[in-house]
Amino acid sequence: MKLDLPETLCPPAVRAALLSVYEQGRIPHALILEGAPEQTLALAKHLAQAAVCTSPEAHPCGHCSGCVKAQAGSHPDITFAGGGETGRSFHKEEILAVRSDTFVRPNEAPCRVFVLENAQNLSPQAQNALLKVLEEPPAAVQFLLTCDRAASLLATVRSRSQIYTLQAVQEEAQDDLARQIALAVCSLRESGLLYLTAPLLKDKLRLRAVLDQLAALFRDALVLRCGGAPAAQNREMAQRLSQVLTRTQLYRLTQAVREMHAYVERNANTALLLTALCARLRQEAGR
Repeated sequence: MKLDLPETLCPPAVRAALLSVYEQGRIPHALILEGAPEQTLALAKHLAQAAVCTSPEAHPCGHCSGCVKAQAGSHPDITFAGGGETGRSFHKEEILAVRSDTFVRPNEAPCRVFVLENAQNLSPQAQNALLKVLEEPPAAVQFLLTCDRAASLLATVRSRSQIYTLQAVQEEAQDDLARQIALAVCSLRESGLLYLTAPLLKDKLRLRAVLDQLAALFRDALVLRCGGAPAAQNREMAQRLSQVLTRTQLYRLTQAVREMHAYVERNANTALLLTALCARLRQEAGR
């Protein structure tokens, strides 16, 4: 099958890899797409449409009945499943229903496609239930799992899938947001922090990156306060922060950010976590 894949949907390396496996007819029965939710879901929908396309040319053609139904979200051979936005909110019962449907023959298309959204929220029981069908997948079935981090899935699930990592956020944008948050911590206005962290509410991949950079900024400011040399890329910010915050405050801020990062890894509720982060940062900065 020849795949029509717009350059805007994924990084060049991922695009080249997908074009290759489709052209050679080595399409994996399970693909894990990791990255920002909007980006991974857009690619999953495109690949699902390609799977049900009936054109003799490149898939998806966008014009056949399969493509039209897929675009309208009404194709009988494409199933979407997913839990909530918190950890373990994607339950075993939903996967058992999916697993049962995999043994039903396709209605119209050459195969059936199951898109599992926010797979990082699959409970361990749900992942084990999914593993059973991934180990011995029925013919003409494809699974597309979207998640912010493939590492959040069981190793056994990852080993039976092909993983594609999408670049969700430019590093420069992450660094800039971290710097803005660090400066807002020094301000007396709480609304500034809440405003800056709002874009992270539905983007855990970016949240992790921003927390990593924020911890580095506070750490380097602490190093400077103690007479050491901060990392070159953080020197200017370290100087600004060290002029406003004490060594104790910088140490506590660094620890607070690291603790919040640990909660992200445990799939804590993002809305509650960001609220707690803002309050904790202001508290440790004495604001």
